[in-house]
Amino acid sequence: MTLRLILTRHAKSDWSETGQQDFDRPLNARGRRDAAALGRWLASRGDLPDLVLCSAAARTVETLALILPELPVAPQVHHLPALYHADPETVLAQIAQARGRVVMVVGHNPGIAVLGQSLTHQPPIHPRFADWPTAATAVIDFGFDDWAQIGPARGAIRDFVVPDDLTP
Repeated sequence: MTLRLILTRHAKSDWSETGQQDFDRPLNARGRRDAAALGRWLASRGDLPDLVLCSAAARTVETLALILPELPVAPQVHHLPALYHADPETVLAQIAQARGRVVMVVGHNPGIAVLGQSLTHQPPIHPRFADWPTAATAVIDFGFDDWAQIGPARGAIRDFVVPDDLTP
């Protein structure tokens, strides 16, 4: 059985409100557009999560809320405070407990980027893989049947996309 992991950095957030707590920042107009486009892209490819682990921050929750309506089937969703600015080890520990064949994580850099880069044995040929801009998404396959088995250099990158690849 193959497991598929979808790692997504939240879409572009709004910095316009002075004094707003980082945790509470919503998406800006570009971020809302990019998140919906990402949902359409996932649906068009058949990359449909069974389970989504999402940081509890406003911008990750909103990113996911705009992706989900584009998917033909609603996955189970867990909003996890532990994923807010989580390091790669914390994200991996959450994934290790997952159930389902396709798991999506919506989180933050640098944790999402560092984890995605470490899990693949060969990076994709994409100029933005090194910096993972907002709404960047990697789809990584693993030849295992238990999420606890995934780890560094054990995955094969299926695809990597950034918003500029999806919208004119």
